[in-house]
Amino acid sequence: MDEQLIASYVKRILAARVYDVAIETPLQLARKLTLRLNNRVYIKREDQQPVFSFKLRGAYNKLVHLTPAERAQGVITASAGNHAQGLAYSCQKLKVTAVIVMPRTTPQIKVEAVQSWDAEVILFGDTFAEAFGHSQQVAAERQLVYVHPYDDPDTIAGQGTIAREILQQHPDAIEAIFVPVGGGGLIAGISAYVKYLRPEVRIIGVEAEDSACLKSALLAGERVILPQVGLFADGVAVAQIGQHTFELAKQCVDEVITVKTDEICSAIKDMFDDTRVLFEPAGALALAGLKKYLQLHHLQDKSLVVMGCGANVNFDRLRYIAERAEIGEKKEAILAVEIPERPGSFLAFCEQLQPYNITEFNYRYAPSLKNDNAQVFVGLAMPDRSRYLPSLKQRLLRHV
Repeated sequence: MDEQLIASYVKRILAARVYDVAIETPLQLARKLTLRLNNRVYIKREDQQPVFSFKLRGAYNKLVHLTPAERAQGVITASAGNHAQGLAYSCQKLKVTAVIVMPRTTPQIKVEAVQSWDAEVILFGDTFAEAFGHSQQVAAERQLVYVHPYDDPDTIAGQGTIAREILQQHPDAIEAIFVPVGGGGLIAGISAYVKYLRPEVRIIGVEAEDSACLKSALLAGERVILPQVGLFADGVAVAQIGQHTFELAKQCVDEVITVKTDEICSAIKDMFDDTRVLFEPAGALALAGLKKYLQLHHLQDKSLVVMGCGANVNFDRLRYIAERAEIGEKKEAILAVEIPERPGSFLAFCEQLQPYNITEFNYRYAPSLKNDNAQVFVGLAMPDRSRYLPSLKQRLLRHV
């Protein structure tokens, strides 16, 4: 481990200026999750920041480290939403002109928030990578100062102040801290500070399966560019880990876990049950990783910390999240089945579904396709999908 590099970041974190705009957020014991998972689960409530995300810390710390001449030029960034809000809010406080390039796929709630803080918004491309490339071009054309959303030492130091708060708020033993990973600014800052002061605490990165840029980089031994990324967890939809962030992560991160969309949705529901707050997918990512980690390692009676890092979610996504949460909790099974199109086959199929309640159903038969089978799509509510689904599949194979 490059102790000199780590120590330099700890000094930056200790000197970071974030509390002009940010608050020290609570480290909340999640009582329901604690009872259910047989471990003490704490949520770091960064959703309580003025912009409902931790990104305010890094954006403001970067701004105050610019020279007066640089601030007078105006700044620009690319962001999927939360860094954009943090920078726009900070620029309004410091009276700095801000231009924000956001992908067209950014949730509208984030776009409107950025505009409400008087920043100029440019919607470009469908991914963060496309927005980032365009922002570089606009920066050169307008002579604006670039404020990177994650790959900058001052931004990393701002995010690292979260680790300082966690260790002060919980001086007793901590088994692990679970941190969501997009470009890596958050995990770089947290891991550097924690490993310098409390090296026994494990730092677990959590990525969406369809945007696992840190895990891919660690496996390859170098930064790689993912050919495509999923957009459900838009706050972490990054194709390549940052250069500065990777340098810290490969030294300070103990493990990286990837999770599916269904598992993220389940974690959103879990966090709502304990906090009554609807976290965005990236905001609940860490909890999804914690749950998966416990399945693998079977820990008991440990103190575990998860980052609740953002609550900027579009209202119209809630139905999808609620439906997928049941699948993530293994309480619903979705089956696609072909049955012969002949008298009695549909009745035989329905009989095999007993005693499960049907949550969704679609039946399609297209004789024009010269196929004697009908396609059935059915959702079933079951108390434990992993336990009951295999036997149901066997019944269907035998009788339908």
